[in-house]
Amino acid sequence: MTAPHFSLCVYCGSRPGARPEFTDAARTVGHWIGSHGGQLVYGGGRNGLMGTVAQATLDAGGRVVGIIPKALVEKEWANHSCTELHVVDTMHERKRLMAEKADAFVALPGGIGTFEEFFEVWTWRQLGYHDKPVGLLNLAGYYDGLMQFLRTSVEAQFMGAWQMDLIRVDSDAHRLLPELVQAAGLSPAAQLDAI
Repeated sequence: MTAPHFSLCVYCGSRPGARPEFTDAARTVGHWIGSHGGQLVYGGGRNGLMGTVAQATLDAGGRVVGIIPKALVEKEWANHSCTELHVVDTMHERKRLMAEKADAFVALPGGIGTFEEFFEVWTWRQLGYHDKPVGLLNLAGYYDGLMQFLRTSVEAQFMGAWQMDLIRVDSDAHRLLPELVQAAGLSPAAQLDAI
């Protein structure tokens, strides 16, 4: 298998969620990654949106790198269909390795784990630990309340507008994903559709 054109870390729910649009979008994201010669980096689970995005990436010919703590492997949540499955000791090691292997990050709908991973990678960006693009796929208004709260934080002067500018938010995966890959410096705009 040839080297991937890019490596996109996807944070998303280990549950499918209540709306079919969430599963459809996870499938769309995985298909986009695979059909553009990319690599998915994710938490290594087989359930929910995580399993959907991984399978869609594989089905479209992409590579899938799963990184999972051994405690979750023991609960039989690991996706052994991954191109590479890394079993690590701690959640901290998992997140560090995911960040190292990614060129950009995007969060889909999910729960507390997704929120925590998104905020951590955003925090690392604002502290200068990395300069990789960070995106939020706001499907069916799922993150509308969060975005309003973040604007409130800016208005209250606990955050600056520049920090908000570090994330890219869109409801359309076909707009957001190419933008993240391009912002990572991996493909000029005119050539992105060719990869």
